[in-house]
Amino acid sequence: MNATALAARLLTERPRPRGIAGWRHAHWLAVGTVCLGAFLGQLTASVTALVFPALGQHFHADFAAVEWVALAYLLVLVALLAPIGWLSDLVGRKTMYLGGFAVFALASLGAGLAGSLGELVAFRGVQAVGGAMMQANSVALVARGVPEHAMRRALGIQAAAQGLGLALGPSLGGLLVEHASWRWVFWINVPIGVLGILAGWFLLPRTRSTGTGSGATPDPGTASRSRAAGPCAGRPVAGRPLVGGPVADRPRVGRRRPKRSARPEDGRFDLLGLLLLTGSTTALLLALSTASGLPLPGWAAAALLLTASVLALALVRQERRASRPILAPGLVNTPGVRSGLVVSLIGYLLLFCPLVLGPVLLTGAGVPVSRAGLVITLLPAAFAVAATVGGALLPRTWSDVSRCRAGALLAGAGLLLFGLLPTTAVGAAVPLLLAGYGLGLLLPANNALVMRAVPAQCSAVGGGMVNMARSLGTALGTALPVLGVHLAGTASGGRAVLLTLAAVAVAAAALTRPARPARPARVA
Repeated sequence: MNATALAARLLTERPRPRGIAGWRHAHWLAVGTVCLGAFLGQLTASVTALVFPALGQHFHADFAAVEWVALAYLLVLVALLAPIGWLSDLVGRKTMYLGGFAVFALASLGAGLAGSLGELVAFRGVQAVGGAMMQANSVALVARGVPEHAMRRALGIQAAAQGLGLALGPSLGGLLVEHASWRWVFWINVPIGVLGILAGWFLLPRTRSTGTGSGATPDPGTASRSRAAGPCAGRPVAGRPLVGGPVADRPRVGRRRPKRSARPEDGRFDLLGLLLLTGSTTALLLALSTASGLPLPGWAAAALLLTASVLALALVRQERRASRPILAPGLVNTPGVRSGLVVSLIGYLLLFCPLVLGPVLLTGAGVPVSRAGLVITLLPAAFAVAATVGGALLPRTWSDVSRCRAGALLAGAGLLLFGLLPTTAVGAAVPLLLAGYGLGLLLPANNALVMRAVPAQCSAVGGGMVNMARSLGTALGTALPVLGVHLAGTASGGRAVLLTLAAVAVAAAALTRPARPARPARVA
């Protein structure tokens, strides 16, 4: 068998066994498989913060260098979500999802075996490739395999799996670091990845249909959804399904029929925009790390900030000219979208800053690592509870705007208390619960406002931009605590960061705007 035949065989999606495909509840097995990937991605995001002190001691590195274990993952994830979502339409989403599990598991094995901090950062970058392969396809797999009447429940179960992974990460990381080794924080992903591959192979439906060149036909019971046409709705961005409905699916009069049945729609992928986005983000984070103590020349921080600014300006110009822009300037200027994206970035900044800073403050005050992990778990646990059932405790008459503002102010109050109260396990518990619950109210309501302001045929593009805002907020939430601790010391710098976050939360409440009814419009 030559290399071409082998590649074709590996990329061919296998059908589910007949007994599974024909079962009327088979879609819930597919949802469960997608939940494994959702759980694994969020577990990795939250568990890493507990490893920073141990990594610094093991590799004799400062905080500014160790933080790149997290930043490398986030940067690669931001860079690859959009192109992998596009590539998945060529090779099949099931194939890419299973490949994501494989890459993630192998990179996790390598990360645990890393002999230097540089090797660990490199393996984390490879790990992010697998994470992007899963994250870019998870929602689309649910959308394809689940009937319309079960869609909301299925996506709710997936969100609950993400919340569970986010909540378990700090406590599991603390226990592994204290009683085993920091290496097990990465090795724990390997059996989950293997389980995901096996489950996906047998339980996920095929996503390649006849006419794509693979010769495959959909599994029985697989939901069939047409793709929307138009300036916003050709390819799902970052794996999000289109929800444009009949208006988005209505063909335009006089539209020229494609010459061939190709998966990618007319218009090239915005590779230059992707490179400019990645370059500007990397330069900004490197500048923050240099100011935080990364061993680079003194002039490097200013040069990196200048580079980030130049690349950002070039990105704006490129996105205005691209036929399929990643950031869609016209959509960003839609009333309610720009402020909503800023609030989304702030929300994840507020969520991940305490996840990184909290263990440093608590262990610096003498709290054992395992107990610090359990305390920090209260933040994502409260976030997950509020995001799923927290709205039931609020008045039914409250709008999404009211929920956003109340959540932002509650999160700000929690962060303010965290910065003012003594740094003990008991003293941090209540503030973290308040902050997590507030953020759990803020972010889902804000996402609803953003998507309500986005025209129906642009929902995939809008969802992709929300995902980018989330990843950038997470990256900044990792970098800013390191800067504060470096400039003013652990205790004073940490408190300054928390007080600043409280003020930023108030700003998020002020930025929240009601969504205006969306009108179909071009975004490029």
